[in-house]
Amino acid sequence: MPVTATDLTDATAPAPESLDAFLLISFGGPEGLEDVVPFLENVLRGKNVPHERMLEVAEHYKKFGGKSPINDQNRELLSAVHHELRRAGVQLPIYWGNRNWEPTIADALMSMRDDGKKNGIAFFTSMFSCYSGCRQYRENIADAQKQIGPNAPTIVRLRLGFNHPSFIEAVASRLNDALAVFPEAVRGEVPVLFTAHSIPISMAENCNYVQQLTEASRLVAQQTGSANWELCYQSRSGPPQVPWLEPDICDRIEALHQQAAADGGKLDRLVILPIGFTSDHMEVIYDLDDEAASLCKSLGIEMQRAGTVGTHPSFVRMIRELVEERIGRRDGRATAGELPACEDVCPADCCTYTPTRPGRPRG
Repeated sequence: MPVTATDLTDATAPAPESLDAFLLISFGGPEGLEDVVPFLENVLRGKNVPHERMLEVAEHYKKFGGKSPINDQNRELLSAVHHELRRAGVQLPIYWGNRNWEPTIADALMSMRDDGKKNGIAFFTSMFSCYSGCRQYRENIADAQKQIGPNAPTIVRLRLGFNHPSFIEAVASRLNDALAVFPEAVRGEVPVLFTAHSIPISMAENCNYVQQLTEASRLVAQQTGSANWELCYQSRSGPPQVPWLEPDICDRIEALHQQAAADGGKLDRLVILPIGFTSDHMEVIYDLDDEAASLCKSLGIEMQRAGTVGTHPSFVRMIRELVEERIGRRDGRATAGELPACEDVCPADCCTYTPTRPGRPRG
């Protein structure tokens, strides 16, 4: 039975004091060459994608040994969150489930059930509102609960942290690290290209993805004194006649290079910061560290790729503070900038989307 809007409501959300587990939910990724095709089959199951396209994406993974870094980074994040919660006196057991690879979300919920846990708090490894970054994970949870049956744990999610001060602080720290390789006198003028995964415009029209990304990028640029920044996108897929968010990162690098030449100058340095990703998974590695880096080298541009937040102490602190909010141990809802905090409970029609084509596999 398909998941419905009713399945996604939190009308019967448990009381804060009854929340008894922490659940990290992520995309998942292959652990080796033998996992690549089965992983991609999971990602693309039920979607009208040519087999040739799947094999093309498989080559991206195989180029890097077939192992996505996302799983190891999630293990590191789980360990860091565990210690951060214990340090703060929050005694919640830690679980982990993925959309497309082991351990699956259903695996995590069954472990919670078997351990006698009834009401979990989920943290999604996505900071921005859109169907694939929030609602689809909620659908995944509801589907796993249906598989398990009436004894499945209840799951509520933490609010998305795109404008949490500690997230902005973590991203700004990564940007400062990247800028530090350039002479201090020019750092404030080095072009900073923030990137996020492109999504179909039809998806973007029913969520706050662009607005939130723009605000987070602005706050990071402000905190680092970066005067020359813009938001770009990467990893788009689908037929060219279907509009996706632009500009593409490589297209924008080409345009900036040509613009500088037309003005009689030269684009000689830039920073790329994948603000839309919390870890260096395969799309970051392939699209930025391979494709964009190769382009910059060919154009004579010194490119620095800023790290994702990963297990930055400020990011881990943000997760702990969001947990404390949800369990009633923290007053107020910390935010930076001009936009309000995301809701704890999504409206019924939040981020709805009916995909006609799949997004490019991530992880």
